[in-house]
Amino acid sequence: MSLIPSFFGGRRTNVFDPFSLDVWDPFEGFMTPSGLANAPGKDVAAFTNAKVDWRETPEAHVFKADLPGLKKEEVKVEVEDGNILQISGERSSENEEKSDQWHRVERSSGKFMRRFRLPENARMEEVKASMENGVLSVTVPKVPEKKPELKSIDISG
Repeated sequence: MSLIPSFFGGRRTNVFDPFSLDVWDPFEGFMTPSGLANAPGKDVAAFTNAKVDWRETPEAHVFKADLPGLKKEEVKVEVEDGNILQISGERSSENEEKSDQWHRVERSSGKFMRRFRLPENARMEEVKASMENGVLSVTVPKVPEKKPELKSIDISG
């Protein structure tokens, strides 16, 4: 299974995964105090870790992404270079009123992007996506496996 963090952050899920596009960043999270990371008015990419499950069935590759609070108009599903599935979007931060006093900001906002390199058996021209209750479902059908053709040979004699 290949879960690939975005360009904007995230944790590496599998170092030995041949489908991985991510690069380890030794400075990830450095100089980002937790109290300042989500302060109002900051364009923080804390939402970059959109959690995605990738499941392979005999018929398709199925992706499910948890995107609570987003509408389908705020999410893009794209195919890049023929075999890379890209899921991206943005959650806007709430309007800040001058008279408001913030006590805690835990909900993240900002842009996110997740990319997945699919194997050659994926039919990228037939990708389907739907969104329901904050869960994005993307289905990428697979090329049917060719079964070896058996030909019976009559034995003479």
